[in-house]
Amino acid sequence: MSELSVTVSIGKEKYKTEVSNGRNILIADEPESMGGADLGLGPKELLLSSLGSCTAMTLRMYADRKKWDLEEVLITVKMEVVPSSHQQTTYLKSHIKLIGNLDDTQRQRLLQIAELCPIHKILSNPIVLESNLLP
Repeated sequence: MSELSVTVSIGKEKYKTEVSNGRNILIADEPESMGGADLGLGPKELLLSSLGSCTAMTLRMYADRKKWDLEEVLITVKMEVVPSSHQQTTYLKSHIKLIGNLDDTQRQRLLQIAELCPIHKILSNPIVLESNLLP
């Protein structure tokens, strides 16, 4: 099992957060309506962008390997949280538009491949979350 990590830091500026993998930095923030300055994507938007970008990359890799005429992939990922008395259920829905000269069989195969992207697999399987404090 390989371990990936990012480092996240926040100072006193509400709620501007820097996320780094050691090579790249992105800014996360909350919208002004939540007290932030809207300088970047919010945490939930980052989650949705992980799924959408992974799906798009997976489709591109597969179509390229098959030499299919996939010109562009457009994906909108939406999230709906439905609370209940015992637990909330989160629904993530990817709306995928495939642009290119593809027949119905190719389009259906790409839909199947979309659900095989690594982030889709992570989110579809049990996840264990753990936090600890460092000295």
